[in-house]
Amino acid sequence: MWWINESEIMIVGLGLMGGSYAKGLKRLGFHVSAIDQREESIRYALEKGIIDEGFTGPDPEALARADAVIFALYPGEFLDWIRDYQHLLKSGAMLTDVTGVKSCIVYEVQKMLRKDVEFIAAHPMAGREVYGVENSTETMFRDANYIVVPTVANTEEAIEWCKSLGKILGFGHISTLSPEEHDEMIGFVSQLTHCIAVALMTCSDNAHLVDYTGDSFRDLTRIARINEIIWSELFLRNKGPLLHQMDVFISEMETLRKMLQEEDREGLKEKMRLSTKRRALFDRKG
Repeated sequence: MWWINESEIMIVGLGLMGGSYAKGLKRLGFHVSAIDQREESIRYALEKGIIDEGFTGPDPEALARADAVIFALYPGEFLDWIRDYQHLLKSGAMLTDVTGVKSCIVYEVQKMLRKDVEFIAAHPMAGREVYGVENSTETMFRDANYIVVPTVANTEEAIEWCKSLGKILGFGHISTLSPEEHDEMIGFVSQLTHCIAVALMTCSDNAHLVDYTGDSFRDLTRIARINEIIWSELFLRNKGPLLHQMDVFISEMETLRKMLQEEDREGLKEKMRLSTKRRALFDRKG
């Protein structure tokens, strides 16, 4: 692969995800640079050897050297960056991202992007309930899922490059979805689950719940410690698919409620058997 151990990689956005990419790529021998508005993040990453160079704004010389650029920005910030600074990119550079929504981002980026660089979208299905480069870890991607999200505008070379990036970072399973398929899927497995966790934490104002709960409540609400800025943007940018998934979930809850109200023991047991069967697929994969 042309870029392994020879290329210069630029990471734009040095938080938890960008920092984890940086650690993984630096360990593999890449020259890694980063841009982040927070001077303390750049300083920390330099002191800890996470990156080779760091900047608090787009550096023309560094960007002109970068063979690949990984964007770990909020969706709106990503669009703004491409619009304002794409002229600084090296001709032939490969671009990818970690953005949690795709349909509202990918087509816009590809539409405005110069023809001599290529953007191939990706979504690492990994994360933690903490933030910042200080909490980044190269092991976060180990055996996790990685989704490549191409469009008709992408070349086979870019698609294979993006898949290879996932492989060398240690992701356990690499899938390919269209932007629309991605957003429908992510509306269910990620955004809906965050909605449920938030609802569980906000539907009771009992300040003593912590004294009574067991592991089940803690497990279900683990992701309720949520970054309201990024997640509200993700919800709104994926409004259609998320509303659809919420409607499906509410319908299922209403079915369970009706079974309970009518004391339909067999119906409840059948739902539980189906749930156990489907959950076993995750256990086998693990």
